[in-house]
Amino acid sequence: MCMGKAILICGKICSGKSYYSEQLSRKNNAVVLSVDEIAFALFGRELGEYHDEITDRIKKYLYKKSIDIIKTGTNVILEWGFWKRSWRIEAAEFYSSRGILYEFHYIEISDEKWKMNIADRNRKVKTGEENAYYLDDGLRHKLEMLFEKPDKSEIDIWYKN
Repeated sequence: MCMGKAILICGKICSGKSYYSEQLSRKNNAVVLSVDEIAFALFGRELGEYHDEITDRIKKYLYKKSIDIIKTGTNVILEWGFWKRSWRIEAAEFYSSRGILYEFHYIEISDEKWKMNIADRNRKVKTGEENAYYLDDGLRHKLEMLFEKPDKSEIDIWYKN
Protein backbone atom coordinates (compact mmCIF):
# COMPACT_ATOMS: atom_id res chain seq x y z
CA MET A 1 0.00 0.00 0.00
CA CYS A 2 1.34 3.43 -0.97
CA MET A 3 1.01 5.93 1.83
CA GLY A 4 1.36 9.67 1.83
CA LYS A 5 3.24 11.65 4.44
CA ALA A 6 2.45 14.42 6.88
CA ILE A 7 4.07 17.82 6.35
CA LEU A 8 3.89 19.90 9.52
CA ILE A 9 4.22 23.66 9.12
CA CYS A 10 5.79 25.54 12.02
CA GLY A 11 5.95 29.32 12.33
CA LYS A 12 4.55 32.42 13.98
CA ILE A 13 1.17 33.84 13.13
CA CYS A 14 1.45 35.99 9.96
CA SER A 15 4.77 34.42 8.98
CA GLY A 16 3.48 33.19 5.62
CA LYS A 17 2.43 29.65 6.62
CA SER A 18 -0.81 29.68 4.62
CA TYR A 19 0.82 30.93 1.43
CA TYR A 20 3.72 28.49 1.82
CA SER A 21 1.29 25.61 2.47
CA GLU A 22 -0.75 26.37 -0.63
CA GLN A 23 2.39 26.44 -2.79
CA LEU A 24 3.61 23.21 -1.20
CA SER A 25 0.25 21.50 -1.72
CA ARG A 26 0.44 22.02 -5.48
CA LYS A 27 3.98 20.66 -5.68
CA ASN A 28 3.38 17.66 -3.41
CA ASN A 29 -0.13 16.36 -4.22
CA ALA A 30 -1.16 17.39 -0.72
CA VAL A 31 -4.30 18.42 1.13
CA VAL A 32 -3.93 21.38 3.51
CA LEU A 33 -5.69 20.87 6.85
CA SER A 34 -6.17 24.15 8.68
CA VAL A 35 -7.66 24.55 12.16
CA ASP A 36 -8.41 28.21 11.49
CA GLU A 37 -10.26 27.42 8.26
CA ILE A 38 -12.63 25.06 10.05
CA ALA A 39 -13.03 27.32 13.09
CA PHE A 40 -13.95 30.32 10.90
CA ALA A 41 -16.30 28.27 8.70
CA LEU A 42 -18.22 26.99 11.71
CA PHE A 43 -18.00 29.83 14.21
CA GLY A 44 -16.71 32.96 12.47
CA ARG A 45 -14.82 35.04 15.00
CA GLU A 46 -17.29 34.16 17.75
CA LEU A 47 -15.31 31.51 19.67
CA GLY A 48 -14.51 33.86 22.56
CA GLU A 49 -13.68 32.02 25.76
CA TYR A 50 -14.16 28.66 23.99
CA HIS A 51 -11.40 29.29 21.45
CA ASP A 52 -8.80 26.95 22.96
CA GLU A 53 -11.29 24.16 23.68
CA ILE A 54 -12.80 24.26 20.18
CA THR A 55 -9.46 24.47 18.38
CA ASP A 56 -8.15 21.52 20.45
CA ARG A 57 -11.18 19.47 19.35
CA ILE A 58 -10.60 20.47 15.73
CA LYS A 59 -6.94 19.40 15.97
CA LYS A 60 -7.92 15.99 17.34
CA TYR A 61 -10.40 15.54 14.50
CA LEU A 62 -7.86 16.63 11.88
CA TYR A 63 -5.19 14.29 13.24
CA LYS A 64 -7.63 11.39 12.75
CA LYS A 65 -8.73 12.64 9.33
CA SER A 66 -5.11 13.08 8.25
CA ILE A 67 -4.56 9.34 8.75
CA ASP A 68 -7.50 8.54 6.44
CA ILE A 69 -6.10 10.86 3.77
CA ILE A 70 -2.51 9.62 4.11
CA LYS A 71 -3.67 6.01 3.70
CA THR A 72 -5.01 6.93 0.24
CA GLY A 73 -1.47 7.85 -0.83
CA THR A 74 -2.10 11.59 -0.56
CA ASN A 75 0.17 13.87 1.43
CA VAL A 76 -1.28 16.05 4.17
CA ILE A 77 -0.08 19.50 5.24
CA LEU A 78 -0.97 20.53 8.78
CA GLU A 79 -0.78 24.31 8.70
CA TRP A 80 -1.13 24.80 12.46
CA GLY A 81 2.01 26.68 13.46
CA PHE A 82 3.21 24.10 15.99
CA TRP A 83 4.29 26.99 18.20
CA LYS A 84 5.33 24.99 21.24
CA ARG A 85 8.03 22.33 21.36
CA SER A 86 5.60 20.03 23.20
CA TRP A 87 3.16 20.31 20.27
CA ARG A 88 5.92 19.37 17.83
CA ILE A 89 6.87 16.37 19.98
CA GLU A 90 3.23 15.29 20.21
CA ALA A 91 2.83 15.45 16.41
CA ALA A 92 6.06 13.55 15.82
CA GLU A 93 4.98 10.82 18.25
CA PHE A 94 1.48 10.66 16.72
CA TYR A 95 2.80 9.93 13.23
CA SER A 96 5.87 7.87 14.11
CA SER A 97 3.80 5.57 16.38
CA ARG A 98 1.63 4.80 13.32
CA GLY A 99 4.54 4.23 10.97
CA ILE A 100 3.73 7.37 8.97
CA LEU A 101 6.45 9.53 7.47
CA TYR A 102 6.39 13.16 8.53
CA GLU A 103 8.54 16.23 8.17
CA PHE A 104 8.60 19.62 9.82
CA HIS A 105 8.93 22.81 7.78
CA TYR A 106 9.74 26.02 9.63
CA ILE A 107 8.89 29.44 8.21
CA GLU A 108 11.46 31.95 9.42
CA ILE A 109 10.60 35.62 9.05
CA SER A 110 12.44 38.81 9.96
CA ASP A 111 10.79 41.08 12.53
CA GLU A 112 10.46 43.82 9.90
CA LYS A 113 8.67 41.59 7.39
CA TRP A 114 6.56 40.04 10.17
CA LYS A 115 5.30 43.47 11.26
CA MET A 116 4.52 44.33 7.62
CA ASN A 117 2.56 41.06 7.25
CA ILE A 118 0.59 41.83 10.42
CA ALA A 119 -0.27 45.34 9.19
CA ASP A 120 -1.33 43.95 5.79
CA ARG A 121 -3.45 41.23 7.36
CA ASN A 122 -5.12 43.69 9.75
CA ARG A 123 -5.97 45.96 6.82
CA LYS A 124 -7.50 43.02 4.91
CA VAL A 125 -9.49 41.90 7.95
CA LYS A 126 -10.86 45.44 8.42
CA THR A 127 -11.91 45.70 4.77
CA GLY A 128 -13.37 42.19 4.70
CA GLU A 129 -10.85 40.91 2.14
CA GLU A 130 -9.63 38.24 4.54
CA ASN A 131 -11.40 36.11 7.11
CA ALA A 132 -8.78 35.94 9.86
CA TYR A 133 -8.02 37.16 13.34
CA TYR A 134 -7.31 40.86 13.72
CA LEU A 135 -3.96 41.07 15.49
CA ASP A 136 -3.94 44.01 17.88
CA ASP A 137 -0.84 44.69 20.00
CA GLY A 138 -2.19 42.75 22.98
CA LEU A 139 -2.98 39.59 21.00
CA ARG A 140 0.28 39.87 19.05
CA HIS A 141 2.26 40.07 22.29
CA LYS A 142 0.35 37.14 23.84
CA LEU A 143 0.95 34.94 20.79
CA GLU A 144 4.58 36.00 20.53
CA MET A 145 5.12 34.91 24.14
CA LEU A 146 3.59 31.49 23.37
CA PHE A 147 5.88 30.86 20.40
CA GLU A 148 8.93 28.66 21.03
CA LYS A 149 11.32 28.92 18.10
CA PRO A 150 12.38 25.43 17.07
CA ASP A 151 15.89 24.14 17.20
CA LYS A 152 17.40 23.25 13.82
CA SER A 153 17.49 19.60 14.94
CA GLU A 154 13.65 19.58 15.06
CA ILE A 155 13.17 20.86 11.52
CA ASP A 156 13.58 19.08 8.20
CA ILE A 157 13.12 22.13 5.96
CA TRP A 158 14.00 25.64 7.15
CA TYR A 159 12.35 28.19 4.83
CA LYS A 160 13.26 31.88 5.00
CA ASN A 161 10.33 34.07 4.06
